[in-house]
Amino acid sequence: MPKDYPRGRRIADQIQRELSEIIRMELKDPRVGLITITDVEVTQDNEHAKVFFTALGEPVQQEAAERALNHASGFLRSSLAKVMKLRTVPQLRFNYDVSVERGVRLSNLIDEAVASKPGNKSPQ
Repeated sequence: MPKDYPRGRRIADQIQRELSEIIRMELKDPRVGLITITDVEVTQDNEHAKVFFTALGEPVQQEAAERALNHASGFLRSSLAKVMKLRTVPQLRFNYDVSVERGVRLSNLIDEAVASKPGNKSPQ
């Protein structure tokens, strides 16, 4: 590994990969539909990890998925401990990632602004 790729980032990346698999294969909560783990931030002492995710559906369903994931965080943490070789597996805190929606909204605004500019033909 390159020196500019710190241990905390490697741990976060591994947590992201493993959690995606555990949630897909082992978590049976119906409130957790199709979700994507978008990022993991681990504190320097590796005690806590913020897990960011996106989910399909309405805001009510996304909030339910967040509550369900936080409720299952103990199970997910113990499942992570079985597959990761760490002395301490971080406590998990799940947060809905709004950056994807924000990016889509900004992209749409830019497209609208370009389309409404005089001299531009609207795409058909």
